[in-house]
Amino acid sequence: MGLHRRLASQSTVIFAVRIFGAALVFLVQALLARYWGAEVLGEYLLIVATVNLVAVAMPLGFHTVGTYFSAEYRARGDRRRLKIFLFNAYGHVLGAMAVLLIFGHYVLDWVGAGNTTLAAHFVPASLLAFGTATIFVNGAALVGLKRPYAGFFADTMFRPLTLIAAFLIGATFFATPDEGFSAMLWVVSVGYCCVALVHFGFVMFTLPRVGDTAEPGPSHRPRWWRFAMPWVLVSLATDFFFDIDLLLLSSHLSREELAVFGVCTRIFSLVSFGVAAVYAVTLPDIFESEANADRSGFNRKLGDANLVASGLAVLLLVLTAIGGPLALTIFGPTFVNGSLPLVVLCLALVVRSAMGPASLVLSIHDRPYASLPAIVLALGSLLLGNYLLVPPFGLMGAAVAALISITLWSVALWAVALKTAHIDVSIMQWFRRGEVVAKPAE
Repeated sequence: MGLHRRLASQSTVIFAVRIFGAALVFLVQALLARYWGAEVLGEYLLIVATVNLVAVAMPLGFHTVGTYFSAEYRARGDRRRLKIFLFNAYGHVLGAMAVLLIFGHYVLDWVGAGNTTLAAHFVPASLLAFGTATIFVNGAALVGLKRPYAGFFADTMFRPLTLIAAFLIGATFFATPDEGFSAMLWVVSVGYCCVALVHFGFVMFTLPRVGDTAEPGPSHRPRWWRFAMPWVLVSLATDFFFDIDLLLLSSHLSREELAVFGVCTRIFSLVSFGVAAVYAVTLPDIFESEANADRSGFNRKLGDANLVASGLAVLLLVLTAIGGPLALTIFGPTFVNGSLPLVVLCLALVVRSAMGPASLVLSIHDRPYASLPAIVLALGSLLLGNYLLVPPFGLMGAAVAALISITLWSVALWAVALKTAHIDVSIMQWFRRGEVVAKPAE
């Protein structure tokens, strides 16, 4: 099957499952807002944002490069190094969990959050972070081993199923919102840890399929760390940009407004997953071309992925503009105020897709730290934009601040990749290859 057909078929299946899972998540969030109030939903979104940021830090960046090294070791038949890499990644998660349980409460007291909802639900939040971090590592490895369905489905399908089951238990067996919310967090954290263990079993089952023909050589640990450490920041800023934004906005918006913006960002995350699925399906092939020094194949596959991702981003923007208001109505009348901010957020996805995966290309060309200045620029502009635009313009100000930040970030990364790696990662590379021109008759 050709790359274009595989991109269309596999990414469509992954995106369809993501749609199904997101529908369940939206249902739970809508029920939270309807039954327990928008303020409870706002607190829940803040807890989830914190959990996500902690979880992405727990593997110390190894999950962010797990797809790359899994694909490389699979292509080279180096099962021994792959096992050592995964052992280190899972060890980091276990070690971080121990540190979190011992020192987490002290950190919350130190930052003045000792009396918050997060502090009151610290243990289930910690368990949820542990399960999430484990699935990050599992998923990255499975995608690199060419099992994208197994890599994504734990998070896209089973996490939403666990969440809706947890809400139904909390709403059915407990009388007050506080008791029901607490029970829901406990059930979803324990349930998701169980999902993580089953997902881990898939990784262990897949490992024997990797060849073991590579010759022993020097340790790759310095190389792992050189890539992993900057990619912690890249992943935080890329995949969890809006979790950071929600925490920054918690001092500018009320809990009700925060709930509205949080729902908009969750819809944006769903939309952006469609683009991420395109890259996830083709990443192993791109990595394999680089490992085999096939520069022509590398450029061709990257250009094809950019074209599909950019076209999909435009299509999803149009669909969001049409269907966004209806989706927001499910949460209540006040959530319709997020319709225009949601469209603004989706414009950022078009910009990001058109400029291409510059951070990935920089890392492949041994320049992982070159992404960091652009990240600092993005987060700095986000902080300044929130400070200047949110007080006078509210939700729209928050959306515009995010759009400006992502645009500056994407353009800066494209420029750095063009200057340092001499590769145009934007969609323009595909057009310059002449593939939009009809081929002459043979």
